[in-house]
Amino acid sequence: MTTAAPMPVPFPFSAIAGQPHLRQALLLAAVDPGLGGVLIEGPRGTAKTTAARALAELLPGAPFVTLPLGASLESLVGTLDLGQALAGHELKFAPGLLARANGGVLYVDEINLLPDALIDSLLDAAASGVNVVERDGISHRHAARFVLVGTMNPEEGTLRPQLLDRFGLCVQLRNIEDAAERQAIVRARLAFDVDPQGFRAKHAEAEAALAAALVKARAIVADASALPYGDDVHEAVGALCIASQVDGLRADLVMLRSARALAAWEGAAAITADHVQRVAEAVLLHRRKPEAEGAAAASAPATQNSQRTPSTNGTGQNNASDQDWGAMPPEPVGIERVKPLRPLIPSQTAQQAIPKKA
Repeated sequence: MTTAAPMPVPFPFSAIAGQPHLRQALLLAAVDPGLGGVLIEGPRGTAKTTAARALAELLPGAPFVTLPLGASLESLVGTLDLGQALAGHELKFAPGLLARANGGVLYVDEINLLPDALIDSLLDAAASGVNVVERDGISHRHAARFVLVGTMNPEEGTLRPQLLDRFGLCVQLRNIEDAAERQAIVRARLAFDVDPQGFRAKHAEAEAALAAALVKARAIVADASALPYGDDVHEAVGALCIASQVDGLRADLVMLRSARALAAWEGAAAITADHVQRVAEAVLLHRRKPEAEGAAAASAPATQNSQRTPSTNGTGQNNASDQDWGAMPPEPVGIERVKPLRPLIPSQTAQQAIPKKA
């Protein structure tokens, strides 16, 4: 009789260093799973999988479900239980990965390589918290409230804008260039690999504090009367979304919900414009139009982003530093007389000189 190999213990979330934007985005999605999940873009080896697995451990009794690239739509959303149907002539629903992930974290590595049909179902369930199955003679609904975490390497392709917009938050990771920070991360990972349980024991208190803070923040978000906000918050959200030239109003709604989740996480009495500013980049990164990015770059001082008008030295002459060294002086071009063209239609005199046929 063979026994299943034990699952590796996860790296503590509180010990993850060097990725503050990733940590914040994942915590906000855990506070309010209705945000629509987190899309993580970045190269290999930037703690994407480690952070997602560690997040599930902070949620009490939360499962961590991985969607493989070769999964079918039936295995994701569920389908007819053929064994029950053949044995007892009874239609019964066989739950899929969405049902298993309810209350936990659903992790999809290289989500940009999945078929669009699977991504649509994933995002629908992540945003609504409900999975609806209408197929094979089955009409079934079940809760599917989970934190969706998708990762992708932009070098291997991207998602269509319509699918990108369905993700609540997006984080773009980069390789860590600071030598001291890289060394600290490597030392922590080596210490965990040598003694996982001892390493986790050192961070047990911090992990318990994070888990308790998540429970408290979730309770605050669930209270519809908590965390009021005024017109200044709406104005800040609208201005940021208009400047980014986003399509539709999903960005506005997600930004408000993200700001509310951040305020709940920090135990604030109300949502402020500062909360909006701190979540705006994660909301707009994957929704911002390219021309809006150019406009943001052009908002720097005009002397750095626009062509300068050559200055003069008071005599009408351009300074030497403003000369166009690639220009050539104009050269005179002579005019050559061209022989006039002979008309194709004979003149009236020539027509009279032509003898008529008898």
